[in-house]
Amino acid sequence: MAFLLWFCVRSAYGEEQDLLSCRSVHGALSYPKLQHPPQRVLLVPLLSKEPYTQISERWPEQPANIIAAFYRNRFGADVTWLRNIKSWNDYYQQATQMLQQSAPFDRVIFIGHGGFDGPILKAKVFWQDLVIAGNDGKLLQFSEAQPGLKNSLSVTYDINKNQAFTDYIAGHLQEFAQLNKSEIWHSLKDFEKLLQPLDQACFNRYCSPDKLVAVRPGVYQSRIELCELICREPLFDLKSSVEISPERLFLFTDTLKSLVTADGVIFFGACNPGSQAPNQAPKRGDVGLIINSSLTGGPYQSYVHQVSAITGRVTAGPIGNSSAEDIVDRVILFETNQMQNYLCVVAPAAP
Repeated sequence: MAFLLWFCVRSAYGEEQDLLSCRSVHGALSYPKLQHPPQRVLLVPLLSKEPYTQISERWPEQPANIIAAFYRNRFGADVTWLRNIKSWNDYYQQATQMLQQSAPFDRVIFIGHGGFDGPILKAKVFWQDLVIAGNDGKLLQFSEAQPGLKNSLSVTYDINKNQAFTDYIAGHLQEFAQLNKSEIWHSLKDFEKLLQPLDQACFNRYCSPDKLVAVRPGVYQSRIELCELICREPLFDLKSSVEISPERLFLFTDTLKSLVTADGVIFFGACNPGSQAPNQAPKRGDVGLIINSSLTGGPYQSYVHQVSAITGRVTAGPIGNSSAEDIVDRVILFETNQMQNYLCVVAPAAP
């Protein structure tokens, strides 16, 4: 398998202005001057597999090994890893243990997928609750792929409408906490299909044989499924949204402030932390949502600018697309004080 692995989830738009060199808050194009060579380095490979690809989720460990060897050989640095980080809860648990056992680090380097609002992991549920009020039942979940972007999912239903369905939700809470939105929807719809009779008059109105005779073969089955969906009385309503969670963002940045020395560097090895996000609301509703908000004094030019402002640490990350091989090269060039294109390095403003 080739070492050159692209790891963008939301790549920068192909506008030329998104690929300009990044200036620090002081307007300098050169790197902020660092006080001493790195002696203690923390690597955080973010294990994440892209759907429909054969690339292992452990691919960030290969560049991490090369970067670790570089710091040891070049600076004689003590290099530590956070292992098996597959969700942000994994990161917070290990970071908390590290803070109790270790002094701060000169460098904290994340390697993984990224977007305009920072590093990305699979959106795992970090909070779930089932609330019953009168006849109304509500399953509520919060999950998080990027620190500070909260995915909210709610399933509402009448607890008295069908007891088997009510019992099904109550009995599968642990399973639902491991599923994504689409998987939960299909699970509930499949069970609903077993419980709710199909309105045959409705079905014949839209999917009778004479109605389907002119339907193209490629869409025949989807037409049947749509008719069944429309012609079966629903037992639940599922809604989802993406919103900013200041509490989760500050949970992340507070760990960084504690993990990194005051004169240390936070390095995001991923796509787009240094890119300027589109300032218009995109179709998905969550691209650049954090850095374009007024949260923490924003909007900011990039995620690198925002994290540096919140943490008070020098923060760096690529502008535009990046790859595993590219991140290795960027770290080495940065630490050997060689200039490079498309790397955003921001020093916090002087108090």
